[in-house]
Amino acid sequence: MPKSNYAMIKTSPEARDIQSLEAVVVRFVGDSGDGMQLTGTQFTDTSAMFGNDVATFPNYPSEIRAPQGSLYGVSGYQVHIGSIEVSTPGDNVDLLVAMNPAGLKTNLYAVKPGHTIIADSDSFTKKNLEKAQYETNPLRDGSLENYRVIEVAMTSLTKEALKGVEGLDNKSITRSKNMFALGMVYWMYHRSPEHTIDFFRKKFRKQPHLIEANTKVLNAGYYYSETLELIPNSYSIAPAKMPSGTYRVIMGNTATAWGFLAAAEKSGRELFLGSYPITPASEILHELVKHKHFGVKTLQAEDEIAGISSAIGAAFAGDLAITTTSGPGLALKGEALGLALMLELPLVVVDVQRGGPSTGLPTKTEQSDLLQAMYGRNGDSPLIVIAASTPANCFHFAFEACRLALEHMTPVILMTDGYIANGSAPWKIESAASLPEIGNRILREAREDWQPYQRDPETLARSWVLPGTPGLEHRLGGLEKDNPTGNVSYVPGNHEEMTRIRSEKIRRVQHRIPDVVPEFASEGDLLVVGWGGTYGALHTAVKQMQQEGYGNIGLAHFNYINPLPGNTGEVLRAFKKILVCELNTGQFAKLLRINFSGLEPEQFNKVQGLPFGNDELMDKFKQLLS
Repeated sequence: MPKSNYAMIKTSPEARDIQSLEAVVVRFVGDSGDGMQLTGTQFTDTSAMFGNDVATFPNYPSEIRAPQGSLYGVSGYQVHIGSIEVSTPGDNVDLLVAMNPAGLKTNLYAVKPGHTIIADSDSFTKKNLEKAQYETNPLRDGSLENYRVIEVAMTSLTKEALKGVEGLDNKSITRSKNMFALGMVYWMYHRSPEHTIDFFRKKFRKQPHLIEANTKVLNAGYYYSETLELIPNSYSIAPAKMPSGTYRVIMGNTATAWGFLAAAEKSGRELFLGSYPITPASEILHELVKHKHFGVKTLQAEDEIAGISSAIGAAFAGDLAITTTSGPGLALKGEALGLALMLELPLVVVDVQRGGPSTGLPTKTEQSDLLQAMYGRNGDSPLIVIAASTPANCFHFAFEACRLALEHMTPVILMTDGYIANGSAPWKIESAASLPEIGNRILREAREDWQPYQRDPETLARSWVLPGTPGLEHRLGGLEKDNPTGNVSYVPGNHEEMTRIRSEKIRRVQHRIPDVVPEFASEGDLLVVGWGGTYGALHTAVKQMQQEGYGNIGLAHFNYINPLPGNTGEVLRAFKKILVCELNTGQFAKLLRINFSGLEPEQFNKVQGLPFGNDELMDKFKQLLS
C-alpha cells in the first residue's frame, strides 16, 4: 500500500513484512444485496475490539432493492481506523473493495492514484459493464494503471470453497462472497477473523450449515491473500490511546435510544415512544422496542400525526414522552407540536435530518431542517432546539433533551442527521450512577392557592399535574389560556402577555445550558463555526491547520441552537473573520445574523447528500486566511 499521509515503519524481518500504519480508510462497495453493510460492520467491530479508534460512514440507496448492477443501486460502507484520534470516516480511500463495475465507477473518485483496489473480476461481465455505463472493461483497458489493482475471481473462489457443504443453494453460495472479501481485508490489515466467526456462531446458531459456509469462505479469503504476490505486506494499526474505561462501538440512533432509557431511569418516569417509521430515524424505534423489561412503551402509529399525538397524551399522563421522525415527518407534526407548546407539556421530538425537500434523498445526510425546527409552526411558537454532533454524544444530548423538557415544561427538538445516526464510533459506557439527576415539576398534592398556569419565578415553568390528582382538576386544550387560570381566553392583552411569557421561558433556558467553548484558539484571524453532525469534519480540518502552523484559527461548534449559549456574542467578536460551515444553504448563518446585529459571517455550504471533506474545508480556510 502506498504511503499516502501515513507513516509506515517496518516492524518485522519476515518474508512478508508487517508494516505499521497510523490509520487507514477502507471502503466496501457493491450491490445492495452484496452485504456491504454487514462486511463493513464486522471490519469495524473487529478493529474496535483490537483497540483502534474508529469512525464509519454507511452509504446505501433509498430503494429497498435497486436494480442489480445499476449505478444508483450501489451500497457502500466506509470505515476509518487508527492508532491516532479518528474524528471522521476519512476522505481519501486507501483500499476500495469493489464487488461489481457499478461500485467501482461510482467510488473510484475517492481513491487516490497509487492506492489499492480489490475487484471481483467475475462480476465484470458484459452485462454488468453495460449497466455501469462502461464502454470497455476498466480491468483491461488501462484506465486503472495508476492504481494497484488486485483482480480476484471471488464468485468462483467462493463456490470452490463451499463444495461439499450441504443445505446451500446457488444463490446462498454466491451471496457468501462478501466474506471472501472480508477475509482478504483481515489478512491485509493483520486482523484476526475470530470475532466474525463468533458472530456467525451466534447469528446462525440454529443453522449450523451457514456457520460452516461463512467460516469456510472467510478463511478462504484470508489464506488466499497469502498467495498473492500483489500483496507483498500486511499492515498493522496499533491500538489507540484512549481514556480508560469500557467502550463499545455504537451507532448514533442506538446511542439516542439509550440516552432516553437513561433519562427515564434518572427522572423516575416511564418512557413512551409514539412514532411512525421513517428513514433514517426508524432504528430508534427498533431499539426501544427491545427494552420492554425497562418499562418502555412503544407505539408504531399509523402516521406522523398520530405518533406525536399519542406522545402528547403520554406526557399528559405523566410519562417521559418521545416522538421520532425526519424532515418530512417534522412538517406533519407541526400542528400537534404547537398544541404541546400551548399545553406546556414536556415532549422530546427527534429529527434525524436527511436530504430534502419532499421525499428528497431519504438515505443521504443534510442539515436543512434547522429553520423548520426554529419556525415551522403557526403563531409565535419558540421551542428549545439542540443538536447532537457525534454518534457517541447522541446519548448525552438525548439525555439532555429530556432534562430540558422535564425541568422547563416545554417541547424540545433534538436534531441529529443521517451521517451521525447511521455512523458509529467508540462510546465510553456510562454508569447510571454517574449521570445527573433529572428533576420534574409534578405536583402531587392540592394547594389552596394553586392555578394551572402559575409559574416558577426563575424558569417560568408551570406545574405538571397528572390526571386524577384530587383537587388539581383543570382544563387543557389548544385555545389560548387565561393567565393563570388556564381557562379559554380571547382577551387581546392576555394573548400578548401569554405569547411573551412563552417566549421568555425559552430565553431563560440560556441560564441552564453551558457556554460554548472555542477549540484551538480563543481569538485570532478566523473562527470556524459549525453545529450538529459536522463536528468531526470541522475538528479534523482545523486541527490539521494548526499542525501546519495556522495558529490563528479556532473552532466554535454549537449544540445548543435555541437559545444560543450566553457567551456566543463574546466568542464571535474575538475573531476578525467568521466562517459558518453547514450542509445546507446557510440556515445557521441566518440565525446568527438575526441574533447579532451587524454580524456578517462568511459561509461555506454543501448540499450534496455528503459530509464535508477535509481537503475542501482546508482549501476554504486557507483562502480566507490569505
